Amino acid sequence: MTETFSSIQGEGLAMGRPCFFIRLSGCNLRCNWCDTRYAWRQGEELPLDMLAAKWLDSGIPLIQITGGEPLLQPAILPLMEYFLEQGATVLLETNGSIDISRVPGRVVKIVDRKTPSSGMVACWAERNAGYLRAGDQLKFVLGDRQDYVWACRELERLNLRSGVEVLFSPVAGRMNPGELAEWIVADRLSVRFQLQLHKALWGHRRGV
Repeated sequence: MTETFSSIQGEGLAMGRPCFFIRLSGCNLRCNWCDTRYAWRQGEELPLDMLAAKWLDSGIPLIQITGGEPLLQPAILPLMEYFLEQGATVLLETNGSIDISRVPGRVVKIVDRKTPSSGMVACWAERNAGYLRAGDQLKFVLGDRQDYVWACRELERLNLRSGVEVLFSPVAGRMNPGELAEWIVADRLSVRFQLQLHKALWGHRRGV
């Protein structure tokens, strides 16, 4: 465990809602523009009852489990089941390199499709595209025009199920968000443009 905190959800379809975040430690990728490098290695063990108590104290029904890469830890599956049984809405953010087929069906999967500028484009579990269902989200974080062109072609190739939401987001501080929005409109893409709301509010501070 790297950290837990309560904040506003800054990305995806739940953007703007209060959310309890659980950030697990460890990641198998090394993206060039990663903004959570502090979660690559550091962390501590936290018993389930203590984690559950932190969540209950927050009073927030929406939980996002993120990392690092949460699916590296086998205990993540019973953890998600536990929170679902307690009535929570659970979001799982994962980097797309690990099989998501065992993730409980009621968990909203937010899966990254790494773009060329990340340096991790080849680290993609191809079968994951077929496991995405209506309500799940596939996220492309774009660093430049080349990423955008590649992502458009990749979307056609993946041929996602109806109801899977596609998110296009610019790398903060690396590309002009307005340009990305203009490209999406010009090409009439059926995707959702997004900025990281938490960074607009608090910059790069941790734990908010």
